[in-house]
Amino acid sequence: MQAEEKKETTVERETRIRRLWEQEGTFQASVANRSDNKPFVFYEGPPTANGLPHVGHAFGRTIKDVVARYKTMQGYLVERKAGWDTHGLPVELGVEKKLGISGKQEIEKYGVEQFIQECKGSVFTYEKKWRSFTEQLGYWIDMDDPYLTLSNDYIESVWNILSHVHKEKLLYKGHRVSPYCPSCQTSLSSHEVAQGYKDVKDLSVTAMFKLKDKDEYFLGWTTTPWTLPANVALAMNPTLMYVRVKRHDKVYILAKSLVNKVFADSVEVLSEHEGREFESVSYTPPFSYVTVDKGHVVVLADYVTEHSGTGIVHIAPAYGEDDYKTVQQNGLSFVNVVDLKGCYTEEVPELNGKFVKDCDVEIIKMLAKKELLFDKEKYEHSYPHCWRCDSPLLYYATDSWFINMSALKDKLLQNNEQVTWYPDHIKHGRFGNFLENLVDWNISRNRYWGTPLNVWVCQDCGHEEAPNSIASLKKLAKGTLHDIELHKPYIDDVECTCPMCSGDMERTPEVIDVWFDSGSMPFAQHHYPFGDLTTFNK
Repeated sequence: MQAEEKKETTVERETRIRRLWEQEGTFQASVANRSDNKPFVFYEGPPTANGLPHVGHAFGRTIKDVVARYKTMQGYLVERKAGWDTHGLPVELGVEKKLGISGKQEIEKYGVEQFIQECKGSVFTYEKKWRSFTEQLGYWIDMDDPYLTLSNDYIESVWNILSHVHKEKLLYKGHRVSPYCPSCQTSLSSHEVAQGYKDVKDLSVTAMFKLKDKDEYFLGWTTTPWTLPANVALAMNPTLMYVRVKRHDKVYILAKSLVNKVFADSVEVLSEHEGREFESVSYTPPFSYVTVDKGHVVVLADYVTEHSGTGIVHIAPAYGEDDYKTVQQNGLSFVNVVDLKGCYTEEVPELNGKFVKDCDVEIIKMLAKKELLFDKEKYEHSYPHCWRCDSPLLYYATDSWFINMSALKDKLLQNNEQVTWYPDHIKHGRFGNFLENLVDWNISRNRYWGTPLNVWVCQDCGHEEAPNSIASLKKLAKGTLHDIELHKPYIDDVECTCPMCSGDMERTPEVIDVWFDSGSMPFAQHHYPFGDLTTFNK
């Protein structure tokens, strides 16, 4: 009697099939024998090879592979070029951990050039494991000729796009409040912020702001007590009704509709007023750390509501977008008592060097000591944290470069109408809402390992040039440029001559948002418009 044949296990069967595909070049043939067919465009959303693959990658790659194979079986040409995202703060943080350093000051002490070399050397730490993982999944993709976001070719293509944006006057430098990570010491874009919200418990405060010429108090409300040392104004809604109320021996001013919520006991209403009646009324701030040329007055703002707080909002221009705009619109002084590490400066001596988000309780104690604390309350809310290092973000006024997305909003909304979404509710739901609430893209990062922003600024006349290629940079540069490395710090050494006044031009020091790197992939993976455009033009 013949012995029963051994049953092939799933792993053995998968291994046998993978080897057969490899021996016969099945994937390569599935592309080559459709070279004249209509293409189905596939873009690989690349991983970073300085981290290990996980189950999420397996799930995503399986879905992509199913779609690509299905379109191939329908007869389409489906080219699948692998790629590696190699830039960005996650790489920097990994190198910092390896070197036992932390923060921009220690990086610069270590040496930016050495640090960049460490970053470059680290990005393919797990490349072999990624290749093995990809092969074991049976995921068909060309890993032998990947695009690399760190290559000069890729960066040059990104520069070409940015140069076009600059020429269209859509790239500009602005001083404004942006989400800012004090640990990474760089600003973030709105889509980065969206990735890091957490539910936390914080303290809100109702502080007393004494009128200059009366023994009466505005009740100003804030959810960020740490910003009170930088108070510049109080905002009231011009059309809301406010009241002066007396409790015990003190007179308070607040929104009429919030009296019962703010006061547990009964109060005597002395008078009613529209918010506009308090415009320009002067008051004494709770802390005297900053001197302002113009400020510590009531201003009017439509965004102030009666839904929470007291109907009177404390304004600190360096730490809130509405606050910043309000101060600008009213010609008030700009003040800032927080450094780039998110710590109080020496202007607040009692708290100098302390991280502001840790100081709410101390601020409350200081208010109480001055007899200016009316109330405090714990509340739970969703607060943004850095998606890379998990630190709580601050809203902080800095100089940054922006792409004027607001000017493109109508066009983007029109384009969205031409897209077929699966599931269809995304079209006017999550993505549609994102487009409706579009803000300018904060594209610059005050970091090191990334695509340098290709803007040179004249130190004499302020003229800007954004070269669209290495060749155009060579034409602008002083002296002769040979094989230039486009990363920091090498690119920072390239000085140019201003075509307007012959003055010296220096590159703005920032690198760009890695999401712009990734989004440039449809062009940059082919070194467009400099490389072989055969594939790109199909």
